[in-house]
Amino acid sequence: MRASRAGRIGVAWGVRARPLSDRAVRKAVRAALAHGGRAGIDIEVAMVSERCLSALHGRFLGDPSPTDVISFDLGEEGGGPVGEIYVCVDQAREVARERGVPLARELCLYLVHGTLHLCGFDDRGPRDRVRMRAAESAVLAALGHPPESRKRIRGRTRDLPLYRKTGKTARA
Repeated sequence: MRASRAGRIGVAWGVRARPLSDRAVRKAVRAALAHGGRAGIDIEVAMVSERCLSALHGRFLGDPSPTDVISFDLGEEGGGPVGEIYVCVDQAREVARERGVPLARELCLYLVHGTLHLCGFDDRGPRDRVRMRAAESAVLAALGHPPESRKRIRGRTRDLPLYRKTGKTARA
């Protein structure tokens, strides 16, 4: 690995409101990297608007619809970061409100999800999805976010998926 021993986690904000501290962003990414066996690599994180992430989604993945998180695996070449993670703060705010969970938890979920993609986790097939959800739950628990898997909907308690929409990973 070419990254420094602790790994550099850069954080950039493309939105005015900052519902998480840079420290909390770095902590979530580092916890997911450790869980995924890639502690010590350099990652850049951008917390962006729906408009920005939709544009990236369209440009790199051919789908301009809103999404929540996209990871770019930059590989081991060059001298820069190994990956970039773009998190949609607007999407997190909307989904957190729908699900009745704290915004900070939803943002941490997106950070963890995107980071796990960079660690080789996938969620396209049923087995991969189960593995990804278990990893997300373990990392979120380690970060102090209790499971939020049940919700009252129309008078009945139903299981609520941990993650509504899958994040995307692109190879740059």
